[in-house]
Amino acid sequence: MKLRKRKPQDPCQGCFLHKDRCICDQFPSLTLKTRVALVIHSKELKRTTNTGRLAVKILTNSEMRIRGEGRDALDLSDLLVPGYRTLLFYPSAGAIELNRELVEASSLPIQLIVPDGNWRQASKVHYRHHELEGIPRVMISSPNLNDQHMRTETTESGMATLEAIATALGIIEGDEVKETLMKFYQLKLEGTLSGRSIIINKEQSG
Repeated sequence: MKLRKRKPQDPCQGCFLHKDRCICDQFPSLTLKTRVALVIHSKELKRTTNTGRLAVKILTNSEMRIRGEGRDALDLSDLLVPGYRTLLFYPSAGAIELNRELVEASSLPIQLIVPDGNWRQASKVHYRHHELEGIPRVMISSPNLNDQHMRTETTESGMATLEAIATALGIIEGDEVKETLMKFYQLKLEGTLSGRSIIINKEQSG
């Protein structure tokens, strides 16, 4: 019998877990050269399992843009700032692998634009925002070996947004950054699964 995913009632507005499982006192703070711009759909903000906004809280050099709030299309052209090499983190057909060779190809710091939402919502950032047409698409194709997830993943490389950002920043900034982000993601995952009466696998990689 499949367990129903219960949404926390009156969740903490910092970590979006039930207040009895709040982890806000364990939020890390990271100031990095890499800039992260999260482009999130407004409907995603209603989901307590969203982890992208947690990344924005952790990364001081980051910001969040919200799509789908009104009829006017969100203009992202002001994200294309000089002094950064901007990459769109989306696995489209023409996306290239995010690896150290790509990172070291330029001395400019990287700005990573990260679409956040379900597959349909995230794909719209890729093909509807014409101001981003010339921005290289990057992806991480390695499989996600974790056996427990915040939501059901439909591909072997599928990850929660915070997991994906942690993996990308691990490549760009180093393993210590990845480990810090993944440690907090694990806390969020444990709190979420605990609310569903699911026992967390402590040996899960990350």
